[in-house]
Amino acid sequence: MKVICASCRAEGRPGDLGEKAPFDNPTETHGYCPRHAALLLASLPSLSFPDIELLIVVRRHDVALFEYLQRRLEGVRGVKVILERRKGDRRHDLRQRAPDRRRLRRRLRLGQASSLGYTVVRFRPR
Repeated sequence: MKVICASCRAEGRPGDLGEKAPFDNPTETHGYCPRHAALLLASLPSLSFPDIELLIVVRRHDVALFEYLQRRLEGVRGVKVILERRKGDRRHDLRQRAPDRRRLRRRLRLGQASSLGYTVVRFRPR
């Protein structure tokens, strides 16, 4: 089956995403290209932060920037500042590594990284 992005096709682009099984079937099926998938996810409200429109994630070791942004943005409606909790890849043992079975990224939304040490993630307003 041929996989196409219907959103790209509606914009006048080819939207070809490749093929999937069964390969002898010439019909088309639909999926999302990475750009339209990101736009779709950005249009959804956050389940973790239901009242937040703008989430600012500060690098875990930059506590001074976190405290500064938290003070400056305190009281601004729809904005939340948090420290990044990730410590890195937990799979650090190189011996007897099993194949990676994860199929999806853990982060659904990709934010806009700033050179100042934070990432901005936008959510749809409720």
